[in-house]
Amino acid sequence: MNERPLILLTNDDGVNAPGIAAAREALRDIGEVIVAAPDRERSASSHSISLDRPLRVDEVDKGVFAVDGTPVDCVYLALLHLVPRRPAVVVSGINNGYNLGSDVFYSGTVAGAVEAALRGVPAIAVSLERRRPQDFSHAAGFLAALAAEVVRRGEGALPERSLLSVNVPPGPVSGYQVTFLGRRVYRDQVDVREDLRGRSYYWIGGPEEKATDLPGSDCSAVRDGLVSLTPLGLDLTHLRLVGELVEWQVGKFVHEAVEHAKR
Repeated sequence: MNERPLILLTNDDGVNAPGIAAAREALRDIGEVIVAAPDRERSASSHSISLDRPLRVDEVDKGVFAVDGTPVDCVYLALLHLVPRRPAVVVSGINNGYNLGSDVFYSGTVAGAVEAALRGVPAIAVSLERRRPQDFSHAAGFLAALAAEVVRRGEGALPERSLLSVNVPPGPVSGYQVTFLGRRVYRDQVDVREDLRGRSYYWIGGPEEKATDLPGSDCSAVRDGLVSLTPLGLDLTHLRLVGELVEWQVGKFVHEAVEHAKR
């Protein structure tokens, strides 16, 4: 008997978040779902990994593991220890709030998918605009369709060291757009306060600013009511600058030329 495809599910909102519950329910029709998620919210944890302490894991339900670590810890631990076989796809989300533009560098949701991509497993990060009350059903429907297509396409569904970042606008959606990362703008600020003992403490980070964006970006797509589907690569090399740096004069040090492989 052929085994059903295995799907590993994680997030950064915590194992009990409604977004991951909606994703788990939607993905059950595609394959066997195993959840490995933080035991509490770990938003904006980026690619943090816990190398300075041991991790604790509780199986809170059959196939649902709560890890006292980051999303990256969860995926690392699951792929190397918790899952019985290699997953067909790793899904991170559904996050309560967009991860657009430069958000991908801070997002624990995206980092969970990145960790899977680093280990050669197809990965999807999915985020939904934050609203109250929140309805994850439309995002879950799109996620299920996309995950099914990744599973259908098999091992070569995505190029090596790549992943898909999905952002879903609120309410029913009928279409999507393949996009590039846009420019999400926030107000930079540091809020200084004083505790009861007269010591200063700080809140960093400000609210989002209204900004225009280029057609074809993830920011523009969700503004137009479309799901944004952004392919991300893990090689951050600035190729144009590679060519320019060889012309620099760095003291008396000699530049050793190398023939770069075609990318």
